[in-house]
Order: sequence, then structure tokens, then C-alpha cells
Amino acid sequence: MEIKLVTPSDELKAEALAYRQEHFDCGEMVINGSALFDKMNSYEEWLLHIEKISSKETCPSDWVVSSVFFCVRQSDNKIIGIIDLRNYLNDFLKTYGGHIGYAVRPSERRKGYATEMLSLALDFYKNLGLNKVMIACYKDNLASIKTIEKNGGSLEKEYLYLDGKPILIYWVGIEEKILKLL
Repeated sequence: MEIKLVTPSDELKAEALAYRQEHFDCGEMVINGSALFDKMNSYEEWLLHIEKISSKETCPSDWVVSSVFFCVRQSDNKIIGIIDLRNYLNDFLKTYGGHIGYAVRPSERRKGYATEMLSLALDFYKNLGLNKVMIACYKDNLASIKTIEKNGGSLEKEYLYLDGKPILIYWVGIEEKILKLL
């Protein structure tokens, strides 16, 4: 199972729209880690949005500088997931969101892709010079909990999200994760 992080582009439009539609067809109107791909009117509008948030000079004040990637399976170039890697945390993200948001295509879940995606994300943060990253998930999201813990996540706390559901806050040490894999 080999995946790679790929910057969204015009060439990926058809595959990206099929990816998004699969979430919608499964009743998932929110795609975590998609930087509003689930809300934009067009793919082109979304590409402009993620380009804006990728630079300190153009990032809106209510966002943080982020890099958004599709996770593409190398054997067939299918988009397996999406991941939003935030360079730092604002007040909202410190409380609720964390550095990383991600989603896996419904038909590709329970195959280990999320664990691999998160591992690739941690490599990205190592290159940014961060020592640890925060990741949040709902308490009832057992798949995400397992993914985070497999990547060395350490539970910090639990509390209620804005919607009243319990969330868990994890921290993953970048160096600890890398040493764990050696």
C-alpha cells in the first residue's frame, strides 16, 4: 500500500470531484481536512482558496497558513483521501481542531490508509521544524483514535465540542514517532 501526498491541480479535477461525490453519496456533507472542498461552488474556486491559505501574505485573517494535499494511491492514481496540514494554531484550532485534519474516501476505509496519511503528514511537520502536533477527533471515532495512537498520539484531554459531542485532544511528538518506526 503506497500513497503519496499530491498538491491539488487542474489535472485532478475529475478524480477530485468523484472523490467529493462519494462522500456526499454516503451522506457525509462535511469532509474533514478538506479546507472547504465540501462547501465550494466549483473546483476552480476551491483551488484558488487553497492557494490563498498556503501563503502568509495571502492567507485570510480567520485562517492559518496551511498545505492541503490529496492522498493518491500510486498503483492507480486514485484519490484515497485528503489532508489539511496547518503550519500553526490559532485560538480556535488550539481548542478544537489541531494541526491536522483528514478524511479517507468511504470505499477505502479500514485499509490502513489513514495511518499512512498521518505518517506522511508527520514527516511534513518534521521538515517544518515542529516538535509535536495536535490532532482532535470525536470520542466515538474509533478509527481516528486508532490511527492517531498508531502514530504515537498521546491523549491530553477530553471535552465537549461546539456541537455538544465529546472530543479528544491528542499530541503526537514528531521525533518520538520517527524513533518508534526505526
